Formats: sequence, C-alpha cells, structure tokens
Amino acid sequence: MSRVGGGAGDLDAWLAPFLDVLGRRTRRTWAPLHLRGLLGPGERKSLQPMAARLGLSGHDQLQHFIASPAWDDAPLWRVLSEKADRLLGGPEAVLVIDDTALPKQGALSVGVARQYCGQLGERANCQALVSLTLARAEVPLPVALRLFLPEEWARDPGRCARAGVPEAEIASRSKGEIALAELDRVLAAGVRFGVVLADAGYGASAEFRRGLDERGLRWAVGVPCNLKVYGTGVRLVPPTTPRRARRLVPDEEPRPAEEVLAGLPWRRVTWRRGTKGALAARFAAVGSASATAPPGATTDTCRAGRRGWWASGARAASASTTSATCQPGPRSAPLRPPSRRAGCASRRTNS
Repeated sequence: MSRVGGGAGDLDAWLAPFLDVLGRRTRRTWAPLHLRGLLGPGERKSLQPMAARLGLSGHDQLQHFIASPAWDDAPLWRVLSEKADRLLGGPEAVLVIDDTALPKQGALSVGVARQYCGQLGERANCQALVSLTLARAEVPLPVALRLFLPEEWARDPGRCARAGVPEAEIASRSKGEIALAELDRVLAAGVRFGVVLADAGYGASAEFRRGLDERGLRWAVGVPCNLKVYGTGVRLVPPTTPRRARRLVPDEEPRPAEEVLAGLPWRRVTWRRGTKGALAARFAAVGSASATAPPGATTDTCRAGRRGWWASGARAASASTTSATCQPGPRSAPLRPPSRRAGCASRRTNS
C-alpha cells in the first residue's frame, strides 16, 4: 500500500470494515488499489493508466478483480449504511432521493439510452442512476446508488445478457420504484432520518408519494406547477359515465393553481449562505390534496431566486396533509400564471 501516499492511513481505517466483508483475500488486496487508482491523479480512469500510476507491472489482476461475476454487494451496502448512520443519523437528518446521469456511448454499456442528462441539460446518450443520500446540516453521505434500466433495455433480454446484466435485474422499473426499494433496504439497515426529500421528478408520481406514506414517513417532495389541486374533503367515487365505470374519480372539480396561491400567508426561509449570497425562498402552507400529474407535466423543482409561481399538492385527501408552496419572487410581485418550467415543494406532516 506504500505505493500511494498522502492520507493512506485514513483511507485504510475507513476501508477496514468494508474489506472484512469482501470474503476472498485477493479481493481484500485489490480493492484498495483500485480505489486508490480512482481517487488518485490523472483524468483517465481506465485500468491501464491506473495500473501504471499505481506502479503495477500490468493491469490484468485489476481487470480480473473488476470483471469477476461473483460479486455480492449487499454486505458492502450494509457496512456503508451503518457508517452513515453513526456519522449523520438521527431525527435531524434528511434522506435525499435524486438521480444523476453519466454521459456515455456504446452499445454494450449497460443502461445507455437517449434520455434527459442533467450534466448536459438536454436529452443525450447517458446512464441514469437513482441515488439516496443521508444528510445533516451541510454534510451529505451517499447510502444508495442503483442503475436505472430503460424500457428499451428491459425489452431486449439478449442485449442485456451480452452486456452482463444479471437475469434477475432485467425488469422495467421506474425510478420511483427503484428509490422505494432502496429506501426499504436503508430502513432495514437501521439508518435514522427525520424527513425524506425528493424533487418533482419523483414527487409527480402519486404511486411514489403513496409509497412514502405507506412506510409511515414524513416527506417533502417537489410537484409540478400544473398538478391538479383539490380540497382536503375530496373523495374518490364511481363515475357517472358507464364507459369509465372501472376508474374512480374525484367528487369535486380541481382548483386552478393560481387560485390556491393567491392570498396565502408567505414566510421567508433562509437555510444557508452560498457563494452568491443567502439561499432563501418564501413558503406557505395550505391543506390540499392532488391528483396524479397529467402527461407532459414539468418536473422542475423550485430554486431560490427563480422567478415564477409554484403550485402545491400532496398525495391524498387527509386532515394530516400539509402542502408547502414556494414563491421565490418578491412579496410585492403580481400573481402570474405558472411558467412551463416552474415546480414546487410539498410536504406531509403527521401533526
């Protein structure tokens, strides 16, 4: 291990419990070297240049370590969850659900498809990964990262097999379903947090919001500004139209988002200072419930200092449902229709 200096002792101490659950001695030998290669200098992180920077005679053993099909990562995730909880866990912590995209090409790169890429701000060939991050104050620590398999991949078992996707993983699952599955794993590992946070990419899904409720969690999620908004007394009833008899419908008409926003008691909240000044926005709470977002609804979340109005919503009609509505503009700004790229945050409490 002396071939890589600078903080080696701290890294070894951090890795020790992970290496204990790796099993084979060869894995315990090569895992730290591969990690040092990833963390070390140099832009190219392929195996050959990494092996050269590590002072190895060749990259064959690193290749075997990476390409071995016998990996079981469950023990590693369990250790990571335990470490994260000891460092940050507790009622003041939050669990942030998000996704990230890695621009990538190649027919055999698992999950690569033309989809929205946050790094580029547009649709492009990339891999998408669902992440869960435990955070408290300004300290984040990732506790889950799972690859999203686009439907075009799930429909082609042969392509998946050629790319090395395990048969059990060849299934079309939404990002929300992946996030809930990872959330169950994190909860089973004993990770403690007070609130679950997610942007409108997840909050727009009624199934995702319902899944959080079914797990008895407090949550705050983004919702699209054009989400339908109902009062807390709304109920689902059989429709009067025979052709739609199989689908329940709300027993009241939705209210326009602009109507809900008007006249709310806004409160300015500042959570920290960034490089360009205070990060702040204004919030207001109102009892409401929302339907599933219509097709094509925008999935952007609100950000401090961004112009526009934000609508509110929560997963179902309930007296315990509270929806936070954010309007970052000045208090004196006139009410305007929501822009196509506006979003908002909604929150459920148990009080």
